[in-house]
Amino acid sequence: MLKCVLFLLSEYYYEIVLKRLDEICESLRPGQVRVRINKTAAGFTDQDMHAYPADKMETGCSREEMLVVTDQSQAAQLLLDEGWYVAALYHEGNRQESFPKVKYGLEDLFELEYRAYDAAYRRLAGLPLDILETRRLKVREGTVEDVEAYYEIYSDPSITLYMENLYEDKEVERDYMRAYIDRIYGFYGYGLWSVILKETGRVIGRAGLSVRQGYELPELGFVIDVRYQKKGYGLEVCRAILAYAKKELVFEKVQALVDKDNLISKRLLGKLGFVFDRRVCVKEHGYELFIKKL
Repeated sequence: MLKCVLFLLSEYYYEIVLKRLDEICESLRPGQVRVRINKTAAGFTDQDMHAYPADKMETGCSREEMLVVTDQSQAAQLLLDEGWYVAALYHEGNRQESFPKVKYGLEDLFELEYRAYDAAYRRLAGLPLDILETRRLKVREGTVEDVEAYYEIYSDPSITLYMENLYEDKEVERDYMRAYIDRIYGFYGYGLWSVILKETGRVIGRAGLSVRQGYELPELGFVIDVRYQKKGYGLEVCRAILAYAKKELVFEKVQALVDKDNLISKRLLGKLGFVFDRRVCVKEHGYELFIKKL
C-alpha cells in the first residue's frame, strides 16, 4: 500500500514545487499519503543515494510503501538499481533528460490526483489496480493468482461454447497473464478485469474492455461463472464498466461481438442499450456486431 511519495528534484524544479507543495499534499490526502521533498545535485551519486534510506527520511514508511518521483535520470537509474519504486517526472526544464530504465512517467504535476500516484506505485510494485465497485461486486485488474479461478469458471462446457478456452497448460496461461498485465494493462490502461463478489471475495468472472485487431472501437467482453448466473451480476458489472468507459476513459462508443446463437448474451446487450450493426467474420467464424453510444 502506498504510504509516502518522495520527490527528489533538481534545484530548478524544487523551488517551483516547494511554493505549491500544499496543492500536491491536498491531491494525495484521499489516500492519506505522506509527502516528502528533497533537492538533489545535478550529479546524483551512490553517496547521495545512500543519504536517502527509508529509515532516515522520517517518513515512517518502508521502501516497499514508497514511490520516488524524480526529474533526474541519474538519480532514477541508481535508485532503480537498488530496488526502489521510481517514476520519472517530466517538465519543461528537463525535456533533454532520458529515463531508459523507468517504466512509469508523470507530468503536469499540479494536475495529478491521488489515483495517478497510486496507479504508478501499483504498476511498479506488481499490485493490481482497483477499477470500480458496484453494490455487490468489485472489479480489479486480474492477477497471476486469479488464473486458478479462471480455470474453474471456464471448466463448464457452456462457457466455452461461444468463446475461446484458456490454454490447456496452466503455466502457459500464467505466462500469458504476466504478459497481459505488463503489455495490456500497462499500455492501454484497461483490459479484461476480474469480477469479485464482495460478500465472499471470490472471483466469479471476468469483464472489461479490449482492443480487437482490425476494429477501431473498444470491445466489451464478459463471462460469469455458471454457478453465479441468473442473479443479475452480468448486467450489474457491464453497466458499471460502460459508465467507467464514458467517464474515466472518455470513450464515445463501445462494440460487442456475439455468436449469432448466443441468445443470452444478446439479450444482455439489449438491456445495456447495444444496437445491432452488422454481421462479421473472425477466424472463419460468424459473429454479430453490436454498438452502443455512451
